[in-house]
Amino acid sequence: MTGKSSGDLNHHHTHLVLKYAVVSRLILVSLILLWRSLLSPYDTSASINPSCLSGSESGSDTVYFPRLASAIEDSIVWDSVYFVRIAQCGYEYEQTYAFLPLLPICISLLSRTVFAPLIPFIGQRAVLGLSGYVLNNFAFVLAAFYLYRLSVIILKDSEVALRASILFCLNPASIFYSSIYTESMYALCSIGGLYFLMRGLNNFATLWLALSGFARSNGVLNAGYICFQTMHRSYEAAFVRKHACAALLVLISGALRSLFIVFPFIAFQVYGYFNMCVGGTSDEMRPWCKARLPLLYNYIQSHYWGVGFLRYFQVKQIPNFVLASPILSLAFCTIIHYVKLWPEVFVSLGFRVSSPNKELAASSIPLERSAGPKSVGFPVENRSDAGQGNSLRRRKPAVGEENYVIQPSEDEATENPGFKPVTIVPFILHLVFMAATAFFVMHVQVSTRFLSASPPLYWFGSYVMASHCLSKRWGYIIWTYCAAYILLGSLLFSNFYPFT
Repeated sequence: MTGKSSGDLNHHHTHLVLKYAVVSRLILVSLILLWRSLLSPYDTSASINPSCLSGSESGSDTVYFPRLASAIEDSIVWDSVYFVRIAQCGYEYEQTYAFLPLLPICISLLSRTVFAPLIPFIGQRAVLGLSGYVLNNFAFVLAAFYLYRLSVIILKDSEVALRASILFCLNPASIFYSSIYTESMYALCSIGGLYFLMRGLNNFATLWLALSGFARSNGVLNAGYICFQTMHRSYEAAFVRKHACAALLVLISGALRSLFIVFPFIAFQVYGYFNMCVGGTSDEMRPWCKARLPLLYNYIQSHYWGVGFLRYFQVKQIPNFVLASPILSLAFCTIIHYVKLWPEVFVSLGFRVSSPNKELAASSIPLERSAGPKSVGFPVENRSDAGQGNSLRRRKPAVGEENYVIQPSEDEATENPGFKPVTIVPFILHLVFMAATAFFVMHVQVSTRFLSASPPLYWFGSYVMASHCLSKRWGYIIWTYCAAYILLGSLLFSNFYPFT
């Protein structure tokens, strides 16, 4: 009965998450239409679309609904121009290689199949833009769904997971999730991949995480989750079970999965090298072509956008640091919160834990391949206890796969038999690296959308909003911040004004 009621609750929460995700996208689209109807764009060059260098574009200049076509084309602003151009003409110029191909490929495929009949009515470029909008908003809804499912597995609390997912639906970078940017595709591939990893579906997870690296360059960092899992599995195989061969197999498997995740980004760099460097004379070659390690992406970011360590630390950039300060502050507080809760876990990378959590940590990253596809990461309903020791066999499971343990406060965190601090470690390490990169290396204002797909931000925000230990005003501050950036972002970004 309990399992059934918990399953019903999970189904209800999933329905709520999907509802919030869809409604939030409709609100964003409505705001974009409202602001564009009330204000004139700062930059009116969005509709300029010269012919492809290859002359490969198709479609007639005459369309049946020119005003609708113009409205869609005028909404293609900022980096959306690059993605639509790549989908239409391919990679024509050096700077376009800063934009990875997953989103343009998907836009191109959708425009040539599902939306192809609309080309005579609104034209090819408008169809490409429409394809991008539909694709990204649909991907966002799926990303919210997977965030909820991932949060339930990690936190063992469906209520916290629900609040975190709703917060994600109204996150401050929402405008980018409803525009032709890579945020939605990256969030779907990375969060979905982590969900499948936590379920033990390693091959499926590896594929999804590899796709995240085909959407954004920082997707390669998701290989760190595989490395963390491999590190613990190989340690237990070598030093706990004393099986050297098993440890070696774990290391080989982890290395191959990590390489598979990194491969799409590397392959794209090779593709760029052959297109830009091979076939020309030495005098015609670009400087990066002659480098010992010719990385096109790094050169473009540095040469065209001035990205580099401390290069953005200028007095004139203070307003951009102010713009990024809320998300960076939230990231900093998230990191400090979890590290202070379990300092020994984080310092030891999960190898040393306090005595109440030792048994839980031992079961959080199991090694047995025979335990079934759901054995990696977390105990589930059908998991076998074979090979896990008598102590684990004697332990009565606190929850089934769909029965969750509540973690209402910090004081009860160490007593919660369902929650495992070690599972938080790779998420926080990932957030630390991302936040440090955003602050010290990147254009700092990009932090708002760069960090927006990091689950711990929403887990911590959910905790703050429900905590009895903190003043309610902090929850109001978080919601006010999200609402303000949604309004500001939809106003500025959609009218080609600088935002983030």
